[in-house]
Amino acid sequence: MSVPQRFSRRSFLILSTAALAACQLEEEVLRLSGSTMGTTYNVVAVPAGKSIDKPALESAIHTALAQVNTEMSNWDAGSEISRFNAAPAGQTVTLSPALAEVMRNADLVHQASEGRFDVTVGPLIDLWGFGSGVQGPHIPADSDISDALARSGQSRVLELAGSDLRKTVDGAEVYLSAIGKGHGVDRVADVLRGFGLENFMVEIGGDLYAAGHNGNGTPWQIGIESPVAGDRALHSIANVANLGMATSGDYRNFFEEDGTRYSHIIDPATGRPILHRTVSATVLTENAMLADAWATAMLVLGRARGLEIAEAQGLAVAFIDQVPGEGFVTTVSSRYSALQA
Repeated sequence: MSVPQRFSRRSFLILSTAALAACQLEEEVLRLSGSTMGTTYNVVAVPAGKSIDKPALESAIHTALAQVNTEMSNWDAGSEISRFNAAPAGQTVTLSPALAEVMRNADLVHQASEGRFDVTVGPLIDLWGFGSGVQGPHIPADSDISDALARSGQSRVLELAGSDLRKTVDGAEVYLSAIGKGHGVDRVADVLRGFGLENFMVEIGGDLYAAGHNGNGTPWQIGIESPVAGDRALHSIANVANLGMATSGDYRNFFEEDGTRYSHIIDPATGRPILHRTVSATVLTENAMLADAWATAMLVLGRARGLEIAEAQGLAVAFIDQVPGEGFVTTVSSRYSALQA
């Protein structure tokens, strides 16, 4: 797929490591896959005796994903969000229902995560060389970080009232790479439900939604990748049914300088990469859009504060920390533990 349709090039989500664990399905399944948002999508559905028009279903999925790109792709200059980004400060833009819903949820997660989920952090990601610019990853000057911080800060530089959005600072932009793929998953899930399917798994670039059961009649088994650069080993498996799931990690997109590793996960509060020991955060919640956003927020927060917020919000979260002398240590919220019991 062409670069203008990408969501994941910038992105926290290229490190979302949730993947299907190997399992042998006993019941006949329907499989569809393709390219979207600079990555791939995969659909596995259990028809349960229903007659499904596969070409019609595939066409409907492509139409839904194309619409998401038209609304939310930062790599399409004609998309709805790109047009907003090009607008001057003070100009009110009325959003489509889908984009307005995404922005409302982005605001909710932003507030609940103490600002650690932030759709305006793009200038900082670009500044550190992890975005779409031509310069590779590097440590920027403090003055440049300050300038980029002045153009970011979701609650400060954006005002959302219903479906009306305006920026209060020139140069502020909205990047949806940490919530858009999850929303795309949910849109495809809606398509599958419209075809009468009740048991399915939809995955886009590691973000997913699993409904009902797999071909064995049990919850979908989803693998969480071991957080080791250059490795694709399986760390653990989660049982998922009627939930969205996303994992964010800091171990594949980073650079090292003077013995310090700088990841692409930028803390909006400091304008700098995270330096704590949490290397992966997996979230299970009601839909893929929220799982997508919360996985990013939890990784930025880190296990200590993230776990406190997860308990307060009733979120199912699994953190993996890299602890000297102990290796990888997993800590889960009470909701996550209950879901896997």
